[in-house]
Amino acid sequence: MKVKVEFSGGLELLFDKATRLTVDVDEKTTIKDLIAYLKQNHLKEKPELFMSGDSVRPGILVLVNDVDWELLDGADYKVEPNDNVVFISTLHGG
Repeated sequence: MKVKVEFSGGLELLFDKATRLTVDVDEKTTIKDLIAYLKQNHLKEKPELFMSGDSVRPGILVLVNDVDWELLDGADYKVEPNDNVVFISTLHGG
């Protein structure tokens, strides 16, 4: 199934300057699975700036269809066809 993924707040630099991707994942894919898929197939550099363990690092907001993922079971949320998953870094240098 197709899922749309977006990166902003500087995260696009870790994904070869891609701000949007459409990925094809299995029907039972969770956000946790999607994060692992993105790391393995699309993350180009500095994984430590995107991930901590098997989740996103603190300071990265995850929205599913404009709703905070924490309101949708967090990493255990099962993505649906045509979901729009947005990763936004709130961490910035000064």
